[in-house]
Amino acid sequence: MILEIADIRIQPGQQAEFDAAIQRGIATVITQAKGFRGYKVNQSIETPERYVLMVYWDTLENHTVDFRQSQAFAEWRGIVGPYFAGPPAVEHFTLLAKSE
Repeated sequence: MILEIADIRIQPGQQAEFDAAIQRGIATVITQAKGFRGYKVNQSIETPERYVLMVYWDTLENHTVDFRQSQAFAEWRGIVGPYFAGPPAVEHFTLLAKSE
């Protein structure tokens, strides 16, 4: 399983609107994507315009090819993109260790 982490910064004062948009985008677009396994969204306490989106995929290609190169990605960005202060920083991770 692959973990995608997107570090998202939004425009100040847009938290309530973005909160609704990201939840709608995940529910209507990302959850339908091939290889999607789950997600978490966290908002920073110290910097309320900063969010960390974590999406779990079966494979790296499920995100980088199947999703990112599909019409669904354009739909996703249409929902959440208007709130971005800049492009999100996105990285992919594999699990090294975890607690039981």
